[in-house]
Amino acid sequence: MTVQPIRLFGDPVLRTPADAVVDFDKELRNLVKDLIETMQDEGGAGLAAPQLGVGLRVFSFDVDDVVGHIVNPVLSFPDEEEQDGPEGCLSIPGIYIDTKRRQNVVANGFNEFGDPVQLVGTGLMARCVQHETDHLEGVLFLDRLDAAARKEAMKQIRSAEWYDAAKPPTVKDSPHGRGVFGSGLFSSGR
Repeated sequence: MTVQPIRLFGDPVLRTPADAVVDFDKELRNLVKDLIETMQDEGGAGLAAPQLGVGLRVFSFDVDDVVGHIVNPVLSFPDEEEQDGPEGCLSIPGIYIDTKRRQNVVANGFNEFGDPVQLVGTGLMARCVQHETDHLEGVLFLDRLDAAARKEAMKQIRSAEWYDAAKPPTVKDSPHGRGVFGSGLFSSGR
């Protein structure tokens, strides 16, 4: 296990949809260990493989003393209940903006050995699962903000110590329509 450098906002890998994992091998198990160790070293609630520069659909989580990972997650939502609260990202350090998410989520996928797993989350765990799954789609939490909040976030990013003005990143409009999940990207039929 090794703590890896985390890719920062502006790195193209964060905007590239990740590929499905097809080989549940030692390399994947090492990636899972690196994800967990790096996430815990940074004090994060979750970390997706693209944040380490690896374009595979896997992420780790550490919420309320529940530590784990999920490979090739597919999300569904048991209800329409939403939450709105501060959200941050290890790839956008020091920036926290209120972001709407679903309150409850069910993630189906696999563990590092290819065994089926299901993660049922509410509150912070649901936020984490949705945030990390977004990373696997090349979507950042900034993309989910309305125009005013996105403008404020970009102002904070431009003044951040880690920001590189020579390589300004772009923020895309949300692919999810006007509603939080308007396009059905994370519908149960996915």
